[in-house]
Amino acid sequence: MKTKTTVEISSEGRVAIVSFASASISDVEEITNASAAIRQYAQTYSPQEFVFDFSGVKFFSSQVLGLLLEARGHVKPYGGRVSICALDSQLQRVFRITNLDRIFTFHPDRQAALAAPSARDQ
Repeated sequence: MKTKTTVEISSEGRVAIVSFASASISDVEEITNASAAIRQYAQTYSPQEFVFDFSGVKFFSSQVLGLLLEARGHVKPYGGRVSICALDSQLQRVFRITNLDRIFTFHPDRQAALAAPSARDQ
């Protein structure tokens, strides 16, 4: 059985950068696998921050919000944060409607997210 992978995780220092391979993130198996990959990465490398790059993503299911909250749980004990970048304007509305725009940091692109002062620098 082939495992579906929807995320690529790379790093820059103690920042884990998560990017998505598809314009639509809705398959339960893919999201479950992505969550497991992020959890494994967090346990292995203990990143200070996660930057989720949504470049090219036009749709995601509500399970992706759970994935983001889970990632936040991995870094919050260390004073870390989760940043979101390159988010489509329609998807930004989801964060406003759910009030999740209050707990995540948003940036226009990956470069801006990586250049922003991190939680550990504040």
